[in-house]
Amino acid sequence: MDSGTGAQLQKTLGLRSAVLFGLAYMTPIIVLGIFGVIAERSRGASAGAYLLATVAMLFTALSYGIMARHYPVAGSAYTYVRKALDPRLGFLVGWAILLDYLFLPLVIWLIGGAYLQGQFPAVPPWVWILAFIVLTTTLNVVGLKVADRANFVLMSFQLLIVALFVALTLAHLLRHSDTGAASLVSLRPFIGEGGFSAIAAGAAVAAYSFLGFDAVSTLTEEIHDAARTVPRAIVLVGLIGGGIFVVVAYTVSLVAPGATFTDADSLAEDIAYTVGGAVFGSVFLAALVVGQFTSGLAAQAAVSRLLYAMGRDGVLPKRSFGMVSARFRTPMFNIGLTGVIGLAAMFLTVASSTSFVNFGAFSGFTMVNLAVVAYFLRHRGRSLPAWRYVLLPMIGAVVNIYLLIHLDADALIAGVSWASVGVVYLAWLTRGFTRPTPEMTGMTEPH
Repeated sequence: MDSGTGAQLQKTLGLRSAVLFGLAYMTPIIVLGIFGVIAERSRGASAGAYLLATVAMLFTALSYGIMARHYPVAGSAYTYVRKALDPRLGFLVGWAILLDYLFLPLVIWLIGGAYLQGQFPAVPPWVWILAFIVLTTTLNVVGLKVADRANFVLMSFQLLIVALFVALTLAHLLRHSDTGAASLVSLRPFIGEGGFSAIAAGAAVAAYSFLGFDAVSTLTEEIHDAARTVPRAIVLVGLIGGGIFVVVAYTVSLVAPGATFTDADSLAEDIAYTVGGAVFGSVFLAALVVGQFTSGLAAQAAVSRLLYAMGRDGVLPKRSFGMVSARFRTPMFNIGLTGVIGLAAMFLTVASSTSFVNFGAFSGFTMVNLAVVAYFLRHRGRSLPAWRYVLLPMIGAVVNIYLLIHLDADALIAGVSWASVGVVYLAWLTRGFTRPTPEMTGMTEPH
């Protein structure tokens, strides 16, 4: 294999590409795919759940932006926490988020296979999963420049279908309402039937869709003028994605109010057929599949960069994980490993696989907010604004902890179990915490 540890990641992406990458990871159309689940969990307040999640994630997005400016290297929350707080904490944060990142492509491919299985029941689901894995892995190995071109076309199609879905839904409401435009105004999608605790429970699930802004930071070493571009991209992804989620959830709540549905998983597909007929229903299904493909493309690219950062540190075996292909300038081993892990989707259900995802995300988000506060305390001589480096990050940390404790029991058990394995591995790595956690060589100093 034409690879070596001496090769470097290559700067090929600008602001537009970084934002599209983050949005692809978030998969805007997924708000329709999981609308019924969020509506049931939030007791009819799906728009309120997404609004709360958006506010929570924007506080965290601002913290990610600060840390990306001071530490413009790959590694995301893992790098920020290890440099601003403590290398051991950084390792444990990276370990927690690693669970999410490793399983997220698997979940995405599994959901995409489920959509296609429903449309083509004669084809075994493993065929679709394998097709997703092979095509996505090939594009990511060839490089982000090629993946970026494919991403732009597919994201444009996805966003067009989301806009068309909203327009058709509004037109349907106006045609079938006696009150005209007044039927488009309601507080019910924001307040629901179960109070704030139900909204928070819905937001804890809805926040799964906001992992995209975090993924942008994993590409720092492949983005031009990263110190300026990455912070802007992170906030833009949070704002644009959150705006889409809230608007779509609000609109769909008007045509499908309530908190109990016959089949929550296929609710949006049924609505698509109702408001746009059979043709739009088929196009909508195609858009869901495209959305899963672009999301899988971004998710696999992101986890391969996180593994690369940890391998370059020596936390994972450097000869494998810290290797970049000399030909393609991509972490080929990590991309292939993610594809192999994705094969487990053939033996899992969506419910069992998604239970792993959010625990590490909220844990990592909380620690990044605290890392900003730690950076402020270490560099107070630089006249950093306290409201920006202390107040906003502390609000973000509190909100993330609140959402963390509203995860279901299975997610908490799986997350704590994985974290415990990480503590044991760290103890072995440091010989009972008597040796320092491996440091990255050539780490960029804080700006």
